[in-house]
Amino acid sequence: MKVTEHLAKGECPQVSFEILPPLKGKSIESIYDHLDPLMDFKPAFINVTYHRSEQMFRKRTDGTFEKVDIRKRPGTVGICAAIMNHYKVDAVPHLICGGFSREETENALIDLNFLGIDNVLVLRGDAPANESFFEPDPNGHRYAVDLLCQVVRMNQGIYLEQDMQGGVKTSFCIGVAGYPEKHFEAPNMETDLGHLKNKVERGADYITTQMFFDNRRYFEFVEKCRKMGIQVPIIPGLKPITTKKQLTVLPHIFHVDIPEVLSAEILACKSDKEVEIVGKEWLIAQSRELKQAGVPGLHYYTLGKPSVICEAVRQIL
Repeated sequence: MKVTEHLAKGECPQVSFEILPPLKGKSIESIYDHLDPLMDFKPAFINVTYHRSEQMFRKRTDGTFEKVDIRKRPGTVGICAAIMNHYKVDAVPHLICGGFSREETENALIDLNFLGIDNVLVLRGDAPANESFFEPDPNGHRYAVDLLCQVVRMNQGIYLEQDMQGGVKTSFCIGVAGYPEKHFEAPNMETDLGHLKNKVERGADYITTQMFFDNRRYFEFVEKCRKMGIQVPIIPGLKPITTKKQLTVLPHIFHVDIPEVLSAEILACKSDKEVEIVGKEWLIAQSRELKQAGVPGLHYYTLGKPSVICEAVRQIL
């Protein structure tokens, strides 16, 4: 079932979760152990992130070094298929521009279609850890909207081989990312919203937001989107803070603000166990307010902390 079909049910809240593929060498059981407690809440769908390869230097036997590409978290397509088979729940694989050619993207979409996976979330992705700026694969996409258009074309039966006739039309429901606090590379919010509107006009079916810790940011973002004519569902993305270190890590990596009240409470904690309690209570308060406002769903970034998410979701359902 497509994400938009889940949202159209009108049940509030529709709960969904996002997970990371395990590091290379780990088994699928690590995914099941992570998801088992979350499945009690009957999530509408599970997002699975995609990760680009990273370039590393490997020492040769003669003492010189060679540059090699290593993907530390492979398996998104296979994990999605396993989740759907194991839990009978819809899976939403992320598709990213970085590190993938157009041909690799097309082949991944063909595999997803064969597996009966109806949904994708298209993203540009981040620059490699050792680089300051994003650069696409030589035969890849520079922007998420270009990746989006490739999926739309496949939905129309148009493949990369221009002389191919009678290509099967796929039927992917396409999600894109929204940034209540602006994408960090955008010069201003208006420009960022213009890019988002372009994605919707070109075929995006729904928006999932970057995490935020102040609900006013989400409500203001939705209001601005509606004024610009963006009418697709906008799902809020939520994450608990569970360690003091995240007070600096989250703003640095995800470019989000942490409210002064929340940061003060966390700084007053004597241990990360206390931080976990504060973060969970803040997440519960956020979720309750959003639920009361009638948001289309609540999307939780679990990122290794399913127990905290479980305790919070149990309080609001």
